Amino acid sequence: MSSTQNPAPRVPITVPSVANRKVRDGSDPLVMVTAYDAPGARIASEAGVDLILVGDSLAMVVLGYDDTLQVTVDDMAHHTAAVARAKPHPLVVADLPWLAYHVSVEDTVRNAAKLVRAGAEAVKLEGGRKRLPMVEALVDAEIPVMGHLGLTPQSVHAMGGFKVQAKTSDAARILIDDAKALQHAGCFSLVLEGVPSEVAAMVTDAVDVPTIGIGAGPDVDGQVLVYHDVLGIEDRMAPKFVRRYAELKQQSVDAIAAYAADVRGRAFPGPAESYHLASDVAETLGLYGSDT
Repeated sequence: MSSTQNPAPRVPITVPSVANRKVRDGSDPLVMVTAYDAPGARIASEAGVDLILVGDSLAMVVLGYDDTLQVTVDDMAHHTAAVARAKPHPLVVADLPWLAYHVSVEDTVRNAAKLVRAGAEAVKLEGGRKRLPMVEALVDAEIPVMGHLGLTPQSVHAMGGFKVQAKTSDAARILIDDAKALQHAGCFSLVLEGVPSEVAAMVTDAVDVPTIGIGAGPDVDGQVLVYHDVLGIEDRMAPKFVRRYAELKQQSVDAIAAYAADVRGRAFPGPAESYHLASDVAETLGLYGSDT
């Protein structure tokens, strides 16, 4: 009998387990990455991340739009379902897209339910205290909610572009108050995007739920980056807060170019990539010398 033992099965990550992950209490920082399809979800899961965000960044990095405002609830449900089919170990969070939670509480719950039915275990929405009725209604409907403060991409026009937020003392105080209000309304975690490190640290200290930063410095309870940025698939822009861990865009271009060269030079396919007749069939057809 072999002495090699099978590794213990990984325990799925749940909303309550995430909600208790505060670095100040001794927890490791949370790791979240976006994914938009089954292969991406499998890669993220095998890499050991804690959360997968099916982000509305789908619009820009997968669907080719210039901002996040173009995706619909149906788009998000479609890609959430693809991620969920991979049965990933991390908690799956899906973004509620623009106008999915801005009109009425009833629309908000209905749209969130569509994402949950597609496979999301929680939803994320942007904004502070003006979103409290929506957060409370979702929590009342047993749908876990992740908040999102700071640079909120769905407000790109109102903000005048993708700009760092909470740079003044008054704006920082408002952000802290919004974070406390979202926690009180029932959010189990908060994304802080595009805010000064010092402000993110203040928010993190002010709330008992974990904060997950993107462009918010190191003094938070976790980090999130876009899958295509981490892997260097998206190289048209390089935000300050992105660190690339691979250059898959160039590697992919090189690989496809090598394939094209082999096709044009008749080097592909070769015998190893081709099917052959059995020798007796080949002989019957007059194809003497054919290999099996």
